[in-house]
Amino acid sequence: MSFRIKSGLLAVVVFFTASCMTFERSPVTDSRRAYAFTWQQEINLGREADDQIIEYYGLYDDPELTAYITAIGKKVLAESHMRRESTRTQFRETAFTFRILDSPVVNAFALPGGFNYVTRGLLTHMTSEAQLAMVIGHEIAHVAARHASQQALRQQAGQILLIGTAVLGQELLGIPGQEIIGLGGSAAQLLFLSYSRDAEREADRLGVEYAAKAGYAAAEGAAFFTTLRRISEKAGHSIPSHLSSHPDPGEREVDIVRRAEMWRERGFPQEIVRQREFYTAIDGMTMGENPRHGFTRNDVFYHPELAFSFPVPSNWNVINERNEVILVNSSQQAVTIFTISDKATAAEAVDEIGNLEQITSLERESIQINGLSGARVVGNMMDGNTTYRVEVTGVEHQNRVYRFLSYAPEANASEYSPVFRRTATGFSNVTDSAILDIQPARIQIVTADRSAPFSSFIPDNLPDGMDPEDLAIINHVELNETIAAGTLLKIPR
Repeated sequence: MSFRIKSGLLAVVVFFTASCMTFERSPVTDSRRAYAFTWQQEINLGREADDQIIEYYGLYDDPELTAYITAIGKKVLAESHMRRESTRTQFRETAFTFRILDSPVVNAFALPGGFNYVTRGLLTHMTSEAQLAMVIGHEIAHVAARHASQQALRQQAGQILLIGTAVLGQELLGIPGQEIIGLGGSAAQLLFLSYSRDAEREADRLGVEYAAKAGYAAAEGAAFFTTLRRISEKAGHSIPSHLSSHPDPGEREVDIVRRAEMWRERGFPQEIVRQREFYTAIDGMTMGENPRHGFTRNDVFYHPELAFSFPVPSNWNVINERNEVILVNSSQQAVTIFTISDKATAAEAVDEIGNLEQITSLERESIQINGLSGARVVGNMMDGNTTYRVEVTGVEHQNRVYRFLSYAPEANASEYSPVFRRTATGFSNVTDSAILDIQPARIQIVTADRSAPFSSFIPDNLPDGMDPEDLAIINHVELNETIAAGTLLKIPR
């Protein structure tokens, strides 16, 4: 969490609707079909959402690595339907952008109009340029096939409900709601459109084609889906929640290899793998969570750059995003969302929520939190047929105002209200240099100096949140697998 000031209201409702249906050409097939937006509207929506994505996630600050990813993207793009002579001019002339997001989450996605993203978490889990080329090809395919505009058209009648900084609803990416907490407008609406399995299969098919025609060993992409499957199994899920609409990773492994072979038989040898070049590019990249942006240790959340901490309830999930920290209990009945407020005082920060007409105020007071000025508002809010207890606490620290927004079903208030208050009133200043000076782990590319089990190459001290199995998954090996001397490995330093 690197915290940029933001202001979110508890019950801001946004509906994703298209003004009308439009019939346009597909860059892939050149046939006319119905879409929610014109191509120019897709470009405009992507551009608007791109700004919000950057604001929310942050870009990974490494111009050389970004240039490397962009070069791969352009090489694959050149073989896509977006750059073929037979493709209509408006599509051929659409600029494409490739970005690296500063997130440890393993993910890649694209927005309409040519905006493509990979996370540093995804790069950490890859072992060759060929794997990355296949994934980038998949995302280019989503843009070329205009999948977002197709899906938006299907969802016009149903709409998408967003609720500002407090989201109640289904789980996606392990967060209540749809990880649209803090993402408003077009960014959330576009990013969380759930593509159909047919769309995902089409993107896989085209991604293999684009990578193969660019000369990459497209079958290498199957190894990445093996990694996704291992991540899922370790987390106890059959499919990662953020890929729940996708075909099963095991199915994709087989299909990608089959399609790559088909293109080989058609005269595309696919000889480019480039592991060493890829490893050279990611050597030194931040690995895992960046503790400078906040970390949890022994049930305490610390933020070194902003010099504060607060307790985290035992066995609650902690989602540390760029603009906020979200605490969710295992049953997802109780949530605390911690942000910086743009208000001048703690009282103003809590009143921004407490004064909403949807909130029935029960309690309002000024408080002291470990010597810091604070304020608290407690109230109830109806959402459908459920009444929620809402507790908002503001605290002033080093010329900033922070806000804890917590909610749970009112029927469970006696259980969760004490937990909410312990978290908020535990906010305190941090002076420990060991916390303030902590630095992130970084990828170190090493060459195995002997033939030995992978477990023997694991350092004694791994970064917080990483265990030996995680490191094995990152390297696409098993813990007890024998590593040949001379093999390149990714080890945290």
